[in-house]
Amino acid sequence: MPPPILVINPNSTEAVTAGIDDALEPLRIAGGPSIECVTLKDGPPGIETEAHIDAVIAPVCALIEKRQDSASAFIIACFSDPGLHQARDTTQKPVFGIAESAMVTALTMGERFGIISILEDSIPRHARAVQAAGLGERFAGDIAIGVSVTELAGDDSVLARLVSAGRTLKDDHGAGVVILGCAGMARHRKRSENALRIPVVDPTQAAATLAIGAVQLR
Repeated sequence: MPPPILVINPNSTEAVTAGIDDALEPLRIAGGPSIECVTLKDGPPGIETEAHIDAVIAPVCALIEKRQDSASAFIIACFSDPGLHQARDTTQKPVFGIAESAMVTALTMGERFGIISILEDSIPRHARAVQAAGLGERFAGDIAIGVSVTELAGDDSVLARLVSAGRTLKDDHGAGVVILGCAGMARHRKRSENALRIPVVDPTQAAATLAIGAVQLR
């Protein structure tokens, strides 16, 4: 049995890590690699600014270096993919960013994808990531729901905002797939997909699926 896939939540909010862990349960399959979710204790409560992103790069890379002999792959579970390229320089094990993984997955599910962000300030960062990936022509748009990372645990109000944003992306922007633009939205994926009737991608699930394939094929 290979060592576990290590999923790193770079913020310090344990509820986010718990939600990620629950969302990954269907991917813990017999004969496959185990999945371990950890919280970066020294991270901010939510990664919502460029300063937050910069601050977690070094500790994320340090954790990966510490665990590179006891993990088969790494997932950085923040939609800003903080330190993704630096982390790949830190280890020879596969490292997956959830935004990159979500976009790759969305391309297999529909012609155009939209993103639901937590805050308006997130939208320019996501746009830069889309352009860097060369996916501008497949990008339908990005809508923020005005909720911080630490507020995502609220079920009914957050779900209603997600569904409203998803409907706008679907009906007004032509999105055939919606990506949840924060790891903390994981618990809402299935219900939002049922309401929208188009695929909804949880980015950490997308990254874990790719990581499992990479580990199994090694």
